[in-house]
Amino acid sequence: MSLIQEQWIEPYFNTSRWEYYDLSCQHRDATNDLILKEAVEAGKRIGSIFKEPTITPTALQQEQMNLSGPLSSPNGAMRRGWNGITISRDTIHIEGVELGFKNPVLFERHAVGGEYGAGWKQVGAGQLLTTFIPKDGSPPTVVDSRELTNDVNVAVVYHNPYDNVPDLAHIFFQRCLEQKVKPYVVTKKTVFKWQEFFWIKMKETFDEHYRHKYVSAGLLGEDEELPHLISDAATMQIIRWQDGNFGMAAHNYDGDMLTDEVAQVHRSPGFITSNLIGKTEDGRLIKEFEASHGTVTDLWEMHLRDEETSLNPLGLVEALIGAMQHSAELEFESNKKDLEVQRRHAKILNFCMSLRQAMHNTFRYGQGTRDMSGPTGFTTEDFVAKVAWRLNRYLANDEDGPAPVLAEPSREYLKQYNVDTEKLKGMFSKYDTDKSGAINYKEFAEMLVKLGVAPVNKNVSPEQASKTKVDEIIGNEDDENESEIKA
Repeated sequence: MSLIQEQWIEPYFNTSRWEYYDLSCQHRDATNDLILKEAVEAGKRIGSIFKEPTITPTALQQEQMNLSGPLSSPNGAMRRGWNGITISRDTIHIEGVELGFKNPVLFERHAVGGEYGAGWKQVGAGQLLTTFIPKDGSPPTVVDSRELTNDVNVAVVYHNPYDNVPDLAHIFFQRCLEQKVKPYVVTKKTVFKWQEFFWIKMKETFDEHYRHKYVSAGLLGEDEELPHLISDAATMQIIRWQDGNFGMAAHNYDGDMLTDEVAQVHRSPGFITSNLIGKTEDGRLIKEFEASHGTVTDLWEMHLRDEETSLNPLGLVEALIGAMQHSAELEFESNKKDLEVQRRHAKILNFCMSLRQAMHNTFRYGQGTRDMSGPTGFTTEDFVAKVAWRLNRYLANDEDGPAPVLAEPSREYLKQYNVDTEKLKGMFSKYDTDKSGAINYKEFAEMLVKLGVAPVNKNVSPEQASKTKVDEIIGNEDDENESEIKA
């Protein structure tokens, strides 16, 4: 991040008033975690935060770092301290570069509640009683009572606070409307009955404030109702709906898992934004921006060994851009008539747009990092220098010519690429039923149906589809007209 700040930011802005808080495990330990408390208080006061990746150390890491004790999650402290509402995670798109989803995918993950704040104990056989004691002094309520017959059990208690769900709903529906994507609320309310309240609050907000707007925009189905998805179905649709143009809102844990799936379909977590939105007591929004990919441990260890690295900083820089823009908006909203504030606001917005364009076009010209351009891709230092050169040109209004349109970069160069080629050949052979060394259209269609990823014919009802044979759906093509996929 130091390279980026030195070459992309400091030539154009005085950053001496920026506040920095070292949330490394060693510094948190040395300050008895006072530094984390100070960072949370500062974030509440400032309202716009850029956060670099942090970790919650495991027992092994605690020993390796010689920490005096365990450390809690910094993200959890921030969500609580800033009255977290939602974590917005969206796909990042580079015009002319195929990544995964063709169009935007938006996601809202409830920032509080669920398993992450659970209390638990290992217990033996006996009675487990969960009792709620009201704050107003009224009689207690037994939430659950059950007999435990096993000698080893784990009892877990957590809750879902729903007061801020209308705030989440407004953020979600406004963003989906602006991006012109179809919204879906995701729950498992058919089994987890308590999740019904999340759906009810989301739907009440939608029906009162947004339904007519979505109907006018043509973003709903024929019934003109807010769509609901069972979480199991959402996992499948994320794989199938690769055209994008949809948004999902879910509980904390479901949102965490589903956005990981979105990231993998869209190439990697490096191409997903992550924005925690909270609110002060007086209603002012707090926004914290970070890269969704977390720490990049292997590259950091290579750097410490003085080895060459090729880090794609797209997610980090999108987070920095988001924090700069929100900071500018906060200042502008409170001082709209101040000419200096107006000038600074315009400068920051223009800079952020130019930086994003410079970064994207560097990828589009085939000058990206190795996860995008393969072994010939730029090193970390060379990529930062190339974007700095292009950014300077753009800010001086010296535009590039048209960038080439690139095919989707090979996923072979992703660090998480781990394909068993022998098993892949076995799968190919299974669906190459005529053993021609190529998969024709009919074999390809049957393969997609068996794998459960075939495109759905929206004009055929599930009842009709269940009565239709696969070969009737895909049709019988003449062999000479069949498209082939060569082995």
